[in-house]
Amino acid sequence: MWRGLLVEDQAIVRQGLKVILEQDENIRITHEAENGQQAIQLLEKHMIDFIMMDIRMPVMNGIEATRIIKQQWPDIKILVLTTFNDDEYAVQALKEGANGFLLKTAESEKLIDAIYSVMKGGMTIHDDVAAKVFPKLLNRQEKEKSTIDFSSRELSIIKLVGEGKTNKEISEELFLSVGTVKNHITQILHKIGLRDRTQLAIYAVKHDIAD
Repeated sequence: MWRGLLVEDQAIVRQGLKVILEQDENIRITHEAENGQQAIQLLEKHMIDFIMMDIRMPVMNGIEATRIIKQQWPDIKILVLTTFNDDEYAVQALKEGANGFLLKTAESEKLIDAIYSVMKGGMTIHDDVAAKVFPKLLNRQEKEKSTIDFSSRELSIIKLVGEGKTNKEISEELFLSVGTVKNHITQILHKIGLRDRTQLAIYAVKHDIAD
């Protein structure tokens, strides 16, 4: 069972999300916080598998909280959830290590599917946001090409990570074991000097490796 933390300043929204997410037998919301600072304090005392994080909150917003949490607890998955369809928020959240970005208008099934995706190593971005975010990342780095000498296998894996594929999906597509895929990703991250697969996905888009 995955233990979740809801970080949202509106109690009624937290209650609604808790009801929706706990419809799935593998998800339990064990803790709630009203802002990023409270979330960090909870993480210092409790084990959490994933966080559903609002962006605009008092005391500490979701972008800053994501940055701090990913530095201290890099294995915790963070899904940013907001009412604001703003590509700048998405770009900032992803750069700080968020594993996904969803709008609060998303259907219940989408929220649950997103948790399954990130917990399995994937990356989820709401379609309306992705349509603006990825072209923006490409435009910002339009002429930037990777100077690192990747093998053809590594390039294939980077491309699929950039498309949001999980390790299992990559293994099936490339006819490799999941363990081999994990080892390749670890080596790639070390070679580039990145922290996690979310940063690798952004790297793939920035350097025109992902479709």
